[in-house]
Amino acid sequence: MGRRRQWNNGTGTLRIADASQAGASPTDSSLADASLADASLADDSLPVEIAATYGPRRRGLLGRDRIEGAILLTPCNSVHTFRMRFTIDVAYLDRELRVIDVHTMKPGRLSRPRLRARHVLEAEAGAMAGWGVRPGVQLTIAAAT
Repeated sequence: MGRRRQWNNGTGTLRIADASQAGASPTDSSLADASLADASLADDSLPVEIAATYGPRRRGLLGRDRIEGAILLTPCNSVHTFRMRFTIDVAYLDRELRVIDVHTMKPGRLSRPRLRARHVLEAEAGAMAGWGVRPGVQLTIAAAT
């Protein structure tokens, strides 16, 4: 078994693998969104905040009105939206940063723990569909130096 990556608090960049490599087949309604997202993200990366210790994970998106990009909570397999000001998209990721599941959560909700999830990626509602994030998609996160 290989070494596990040690995450540190800070910022980084998020890259989304080509959706054609994903094992999941998109529905007709998401096909147009996915192809648009693939075209727009071909050479782009998104800003991501990394919350790897108790304090930043606990705070998460609380007290904010919006977020540019996304926030990665690690380790994490469940989230809540109590006292949150806006609806969010939540992607549950496995050890290799492959998307297990994606949900939209309104404020005041509690998610069930996902057993295989080791990380959670949160963004504003609708952002993940626009980026092409869905189950089976591989993500890459590079910490800023």
